[in-house]
Parts: sequence; C-alpha cells; structure tokens
Amino acid sequence: MPDETPETGDKRVQDRAEALLPEEQEAQSDDPVAQAGQILAESDARLADRKPAGAAPIERRRSEDTVEPVD
Repeated sequence: MPDETPETGDKRVQDRAEALLPEEQEAQSDDPVAQAGQILAESDARLADRKPAGAAPIERRRSEDTVEPVD
C-alpha cells in the first residue's frame, strides 16, 4: 500500500486517529494512533462476524424460557 510507511503506519489508522469522536477523545489516550487501531480492529471483527442479508437468526431457548399460553 503506497500510503503505508513505517513512520506513519496504516493510513486508515492515521485517518481514524485524526477523526476520533468526542467521547473517544475524552479518554485522553497517550497514543491516539493505537486507540484508533484498536477501534478499527474491533469494528473489522464485528463486520467479519455479520450474517449475510436474509439469513434467519438463530434463537437458543430452553423450555423454562417459554411462557404459558393465554386462554
């Protein structure tokens, strides 16, 4: 990737570090680039774990989780 150098790191992380949300800035991190990297890593993990559109959700219930029918 041409935007990536050892001095600046991943451009995506750099861009995210420069655009931290106010609540992320309140954390007053000593290393906003590392903070941005962690934010992006967690976001990427959530995206990778997404179900395809139209996939039926899996519900796991036990018999004690059900309710009695109303007459």
